[in-house]
Amino acid sequence: MLMAQITDIHLGFDPDNPAEFNRKRLDQAIKTICDMKPQPDFLLATGDLVDRGDQESYRRLESALSAVPFPVYMCLGNHDLRAPFSRQFPDVPTVDGFVQYEVDTPELRLLFLDTLEEGRHGGAFCEVRARWLADRLAENKDKPTILILHHPPVESGIDWMNTHPDEPWVSRLADTVAGHPNVKGMITGHLHRNISTWWRDISLAICASTAPQVALDLNPIDPDHPDGRNMIVADPPSIALHYWNGRQLISHFETAEEHVLLARYDENLQPLVRALLAERPE
Repeated sequence: MLMAQITDIHLGFDPDNPAEFNRKRLDQAIKTICDMKPQPDFLLATGDLVDRGDQESYRRLESALSAVPFPVYMCLGNHDLRAPFSRQFPDVPTVDGFVQYEVDTPELRLLFLDTLEEGRHGGAFCEVRARWLADRLAENKDKPTILILHHPPVESGIDWMNTHPDEPWVSRLADTVAGHPNVKGMITGHLHRNISTWWRDISLAICASTAPQVALDLNPIDPDHPDGRNMIVADPPSIALHYWNGRQLISHFETAEEHVLLARYDENLQPLVRALLAERPE
């Protein structure tokens, strides 16, 4: 199974511009994904879908995603708002007012979590949402399961974007997934950087944004003394490909741009390919 991911689109950051920079970057990412061979089975859009939670931006998001020829599954981030999102995408399931739902495939079970607390930048995961997750995990303890959410529950080292490990929502999520070894991975966004790590013995893949990215700086930050550091950079839009091989989740990070080509698979590289494949067990 092959899952593509985009995240942190922030459509509508420049709301009155029909040629908005973030829309161009989104279209570039979508084209890259749609041109892939083999094509992904579906696309994950993991929050901060729009920048201001406004209806018009969700309408434009729906228009952009209409170019995708396979299913698109979304979750919400801190820049989203539930009511206008659900008006534009009424087919995305909700429960108890939260955008949480399950997608069950022959290979994997995907559980989409809502970590939005409107008005808060960081994540949230209340008792109601945790109870829904606990009930879903209790239903099928054997099938490999991936959790899809916007906020990663880990410290990234980027001080101004960090999630503190003692935040209540992190503890609540940890308590809920404890004792469920079939949870094989987590796929998130929010940090605008590509990061891979582990959390509570679960692999965690964080995809960078299609919108401009957060600059890499691991120095502590002082809120009282601006130090002139780089904060936001406009590297090419990012996408991720998550490959489930039947045993584990393997994540690849890519940029939506024209790459400098140095070699193709032709008769000059055929001996190398043959040699590499010959080394494998029968």
